[in-house]
Amino acid sequence: MQETTLPRLLVQHARQRPQDPALREKEYGIWQTWSWQRALEDVRHMALGLDALGFEAGENLAILGDNRPQLYLMFIAVQVLRGVPVPMYQDAITEEVGFVLRDANVRFAFAEDQEQMDKFLELRELSGDEGVPGLDNLFYNDPRGLRNYQQPGLRSVEALMELGRERAASMPDRFDQLVAAGQPDDVAIISYTSGTTSRPKGVCQTHAAFVASAKGAIEVDKLNASDEVLSYLPPAWMGDFFFSVAQWLVAGFTINCPESAETVSIDMGEIGPTFYFAPPRIFEGMLTAVSIRMEDASRFKQWLYARFMALAARVGADILDGKPTSLKDRMAYALGNILVYGPLKNALGLSRIRVAYTAGAAIGPDLFRFFRSIGVNLKQLYGQTETCAYVCLQRDGEVDLTTVGRPAPGIELKISDTGEILVKGVSVLKEYYKRPKDTAEALDEHGYFHTGDAGIIDSNGQLRIIDRAKDVGQLLSGAMFAPNYVENKLKFFPQIKEAVCFGHGRDEVCAFINIEFDAVGNWAERQSLPYAGYVDLAGKPEVLEMIKGCVEQVNADLATEEGMHEVQIRRFLVLHKELDPDDDELTRTRKVRRGFVAEKYKVLIDALYDGRTEQFIETAVKFEDGRTGKVSATLKILEAKVFPPVRSTA
Repeated sequence: MQETTLPRLLVQHARQRPQDPALREKEYGIWQTWSWQRALEDVRHMALGLDALGFEAGENLAILGDNRPQLYLMFIAVQVLRGVPVPMYQDAITEEVGFVLRDANVRFAFAEDQEQMDKFLELRELSGDEGVPGLDNLFYNDPRGLRNYQQPGLRSVEALMELGRERAASMPDRFDQLVAAGQPDDVAIISYTSGTTSRPKGVCQTHAAFVASAKGAIEVDKLNASDEVLSYLPPAWMGDFFFSVAQWLVAGFTINCPESAETVSIDMGEIGPTFYFAPPRIFEGMLTAVSIRMEDASRFKQWLYARFMALAARVGADILDGKPTSLKDRMAYALGNILVYGPLKNALGLSRIRVAYTAGAAIGPDLFRFFRSIGVNLKQLYGQTETCAYVCLQRDGEVDLTTVGRPAPGIELKISDTGEILVKGVSVLKEYYKRPKDTAEALDEHGYFHTGDAGIIDSNGQLRIIDRAKDVGQLLSGAMFAPNYVENKLKFFPQIKEAVCFGHGRDEVCAFINIEFDAVGNWAERQSLPYAGYVDLAGKPEVLEMIKGCVEQVNADLATEEGMHEVQIRRFLVLHKELDPDDDELTRTRKVRRGFVAEKYKVLIDALYDGRTEQFIETAVKFEDGRTGKVSATLKILEAKVFPPVRSTA
């Protein structure tokens, strides 16, 4: 299988089970199905249409849009021609799109709809270093709003496929010849990094890397053609390509595309996926939704929920793992499954889940424990864009809340003298696009990729992630400080959406906090507390006291952990705005750009450490329509109670 390519796998499925479902899309409330044969025919005609327009081997084609069958099929059509798809985040602003188009020398591009196509058209008209004048061939999937566009080189996907049909009629063997010419070492995709610390870099990954990685993951979790997957994460993210394209083509399961981002939870309930992946923020959102619903529930339902969740916290994970538990606990848990856990999983769309994974950022142990306690087989994996999102996997029966599992099949792992995680094996990138110096820095002479993450391998051979190596530091006392560890504890609370902790080279830890607007707003309404928007709500004294209670609960927890009592949060403030990718405070994958945030909000950090009780700040913001503005507030700075270390009596 490692000698094949992704297009050849599509051909294989179409020949072996032509009428089985390959993809589904919900459109106008109805699920539309692509059989494997229909998927292959669409790819055939897209590829031949591109071929007729002069698309050449080694050329790059930009893809911008949400999860749609035609988008995924365009990936493969480009690969048939030995070209390279370059997906971009659908919420990227025009400037970010332009950077990728110029860096990847793109002249062919696919957009889902008018909103995304307008970005391409605007860039094509710009002159100088900001423009992309060579963007000659543009294709769109959704014609709404585009029917009257008359710009040169603009075609619908249907028009492109019609060109392909004409070419197939005149050159009937052309498609098969193109598929046969593909090589496993060809670059299958260029995925741009999130740019946490610098300009994004194009990561080149091969067909062989994806096929081998997908095969290894499928063997671990016993995935097969009967599985159902909901594909809703950004197609520009390497993990989505791994799950929704590579594993789809190796295992042959069905991928389902939701109607819209707003209907994902409804569509999940209808599909009932058996294999599911989500970053921690999605699971955090699920828990927040549950918390909000329970706050509005009757007292009896609140009592019932609290009683059975206490039982689940005690024995649920053991029952899931098949560990011995008493007959009394098993019977009580079975009743809880009827009354609480089953309905809860059904409401979240998780009732048929056989395997669920989370990755992309560290997940708080409490959040992880919650889902496993109600019977969701949630596991962690570890990987990066440069490793096809495939380095470590947790096997069934070996799930540890504090680790990300053992190395996946085909992967070698070691820890450098400085504590950095080094990876070698089937999933490692071929190169950074047009960046030989960066490639040489990332891949050492022994073929190990330097991840930039700090970690340790425990006595069971499982990897424990500490933090990004550059983010791990020390307090003045010498105590190790990994900010992400503390932040994840804060984000377990449904009232807290984001947190950024500071302490490197300082004598104490301080924090910025973003409230979760929906959860806190729901709480405020039940308290008959009026508010006029995010800024007003975030500054309410009652809200600040509630958040203070969350911070102090985290401090109490840290006091019980060995070596962690010194990293308790002494002072904090609630930010007047949400951290936002459009304001460069987060990456498109929602990771905090720490350096940028520290520089942008230096006046607030100074206020935290200078002992002030409040600080005025005015911040520039960008709106979705491209306009800019400013938001200002006087932020209160609060002291949090800290606790003495709790000595273990074990």
